[in-house]
Amino acid sequence: MDRLLILTGRIIVKLLKLCRRNAGNLPGIILWHLTKGKCCKMFKIDCPIIAVTGTNGKTSVTNCIAQLFEQSGKKIIINREGNNLDTGICSLLLRYCDSSGKVDADYLILETDESHVPVVYSQLKLETLVVLNFFRDQLDRNGEMETLIQKINSFCKTFDGNLILNGDDPNTARLGRANPENKNVRYFNAEPYKFATDTIFEASEGRFCPFCGNPLKYDYYQYSHIGKFTCTECGFGNYKPYITACNIDLEKPVFTADRHEYSPVLSSIYNVYNMTAVAGTAKLYGIEPKITDNVISHYTVNNGRMETFMLGDRKTTLNLAKNPVGANMTLRVMNEMHGEKELLFVLNDNVADGLDVSWIWDINFSIFERVTRVVTSGTRAYDIAVRIKCSGYPAEKITVCPELDTAVNELAKTSGRKFVIANYTAVQPTRTALKRYITENGGSHE
Repeated sequence: MDRLLILTGRIIVKLLKLCRRNAGNLPGIILWHLTKGKCCKMFKIDCPIIAVTGTNGKTSVTNCIAQLFEQSGKKIIINREGNNLDTGICSLLLRYCDSSGKVDADYLILETDESHVPVVYSQLKLETLVVLNFFRDQLDRNGEMETLIQKINSFCKTFDGNLILNGDDPNTARLGRANPENKNVRYFNAEPYKFATDTIFEASEGRFCPFCGNPLKYDYYQYSHIGKFTCTECGFGNYKPYITACNIDLEKPVFTADRHEYSPVLSSIYNVYNMTAVAGTAKLYGIEPKITDNVISHYTVNNGRMETFMLGDRKTTLNLAKNPVGANMTLRVMNEMHGEKELLFVLNDNVADGLDVSWIWDINFSIFERVTRVVTSGTRAYDIAVRIKCSGYPAEKITVCPELDTAVNELAKTSGRKFVIANYTAVQPTRTALKRYITENGGSHE
């Protein structure tokens, strides 16, 4: 039966390719229905599987880990396109398996949606799970964050493989206690950077101990609820880190981990945590330090993630933000840069974004520094304009342009540094609009 299902799936993949269609999800959807939700179970995989999950940063970390192994001469399979549900992973495996369902690789490195970790890895044998962070995200689809964490926590209760956890996120670090018998739990963290604070400035989901319910005590906050925490009642947060980012200087940018200095391309504390997770994975698998250095020092994120455009002579940074933390992190990067700057915020409310855009009220626009003008666009351009105005920002400095090309032209008509924030379905149309402006008016795209 499995052979017939595999054959069916492979034929669907080939037909879609002949039609020049992306076979990223549909074959898996069809097999999901044929197998009653067990579409990943029929594959024969002998190699180790490394999975990366969490609310923000999955794509970057997954791709960096893949590069570690590729540059080490290993044959890897990765869902580089980001199809990270069970159906997308099934479609990926159909492209690489033989007629019996056997997958030939040295490693499978899979970005995995948080809600699908228990689903996929009840069917596939997982060796290492890297968990980056948990924030509220797409409540329409995921529900409350605690529900999501409980699902992964239940999986971790019987998981005895490697867990690489963000030890500065209490929502992630708690997974290390799920299975007391698991001796393969490792934590990564970061020492405070220049803009760490004693008090919290953004929406927080980690204020109370998940084990005894008492308030957590923070030595410092890096952003949102990420920082050095402990529970004075039960000791939660007292752990020995496996790898720590220290000597963080985002102006250069550089950080040190395991006595080695890294120079990442992207200058944000958020990226330092991502790259520390990569360095921790490299350490676990014995990757040569020169390879780790090469990956971290050269990895750039395009596709709307801290992507640089030149609108004429005006440097513009575009970043995807699909939840409050993602938006707040872009605002932090913007505020931490010297000089005046302008912001374009593109907000859509399509099904993939989540129809509920109330999350914009958890963005901390009151921390604006030297932001001289704001342009808003997208299907909810007026909603985000009202939100920014209600933060105390002067209404006369806000321009609403629902049509995207008009918004880009409006942003580009003045000189100075530009930032663009776009949510999920807005980011690709925004990239296209920026490129169109460059084609018509001059500039470049790095």
